[in-house]
Amino acid sequence: MSLAVSLSLNGARPDLPGLLRRHWPLLPLAATVLFLLAPLPAGDATASGKVGPADAASLLLVFVCAVQALRGRVRGLTPLGVLVLGMPAVGLAVATMTAGDPYAALPGFVRYLQVFVLVPAAVVLLVRDAGEFRIAAGCFVVLALVQGAVGVVQYATHTGASYQGQDIRAVGTFGPGDVMGMATVVAYGLVVATAVALAPGLPQRVRRIAGGVALVLVLPLVLSFSRGVWIATVGAAVLVILLAGIRRALKVLLALAAAGVVLVGGLGVGSEMVAERLTSITQVSSAPDQSVTDRYTMWAAAESMWRERPAVGVGLKGFPAHRDGHASLGLSSGSDTAGAGQAYLRQPLLSPHNMYLLILSEQGLIGLTALAGGWAALLVAGARRLASGDAGRIRDCGLIATGLFVWQLTDFLYADIGGPSTVLTGVIIGLAAWWALPSRGDADPGGPGGPPVRAPRTARGSAPEGAATR
Repeated sequence: MSLAVSLSLNGARPDLPGLLRRHWPLLPLAATVLFLLAPLPAGDATASGKVGPADAASLLLVFVCAVQALRGRVRGLTPLGVLVLGMPAVGLAVATMTAGDPYAALPGFVRYLQVFVLVPAAVVLLVRDAGEFRIAAGCFVVLALVQGAVGVVQYATHTGASYQGQDIRAVGTFGPGDVMGMATVVAYGLVVATAVALAPGLPQRVRRIAGGVALVLVLPLVLSFSRGVWIATVGAAVLVILLAGIRRALKVLLALAAAGVVLVGGLGVGSEMVAERLTSITQVSSAPDQSVTDRYTMWAAAESMWRERPAVGVGLKGFPAHRDGHASLGLSSGSDTAGAGQAYLRQPLLSPHNMYLLILSEQGLIGLTALAGGWAALLVAGARRLASGDAGRIRDCGLIATGLFVWQLTDFLYADIGGPSTVLTGVIIGLAAWWALPSRGDADPGGPGGPPVRAPRTARGSAPEGAATR
């Protein structure tokens, strides 16, 4: 299905056997995204420390990338690209070796290495051109549509996660233990669809379909009742709209406003609860609810851990062990989870729900500089490429990469890694790096309105000049 989305973007007719032969190294990448459609077992409140289907697919992705690299069939990386993608590994190694218990920190090292180094590098190396980039982006849209549909059904049938005493919160197949999972993947799909709808040069039919998909995804996003995801999505969507042009921006903003009025005001979809949830965003200082109080308390605890060991932090996976020694009495024992096939369960608070503070507390300034410094470099390089006008017929890829990356960096202000959807963070960083660190193979010869151009045959072991190699 994601291949069909990419074919629509490229204006080509389906040739599934040929596509599989040409793009088979992308199958693990597609699986990494689409395997998140698999439901979690009922009663599994958290997937922390467990290897799910998507994680297994990401490991296969890294293995395929290693094999292709040995065969010389991957994109080339500049020294800057190697530095940006490899620098986080240094900070992770330092945080692991300096932890109070290095063996306890080792699982954290493996997880961070997977999400922030190996998966992004594999995406950058294996995605050879704009057509393959669009295949990866299409997978996000498919995932968002399916999970969003499940979430809407949960709200309509009162089979979702518990929210204010009712089982109406849309959580998709992620369950009540990961209430941010569905909201996150739906937001990814909405950002991708918005970027495609606004991208100049794509066929009008494709842009209209993408615009309709974006409007459809607004509903499950609203029904997720996730304030942080709402904020990140609005910020990323507005940025993409502005980057696409003021004229298009006005049309899309009017369409989104009309959709919001119809959904919440006209149809009454969760209008009272949505209004209350929106109002609570402005009351985080004056009259915060318990979840906001817990978040502020854990933020303060993370800052206190960093002040204790400013250079290297308390070590990977060290926040839960040091939390009680740095948190105030205002912190509750956990959050209540129930519904969507799960009995009532108290879920412990094991992270500060702020990625930057989590890195600062566990890895110190060295780790934060290595990770956030690389992200800042990718963001600046990607934005400069998009603003320079050099993108040409692959501008849609720049809008998608920038929108997703900005969404992720914004969401990190209110959330951190955890749960099955964490692996998608690595894919998004990889797509952002693919855009920000271009190589000769990134051109889109066929253009987004005509058939792809086939390279002439050459003798075995050679390739035409300027052609991308696997």
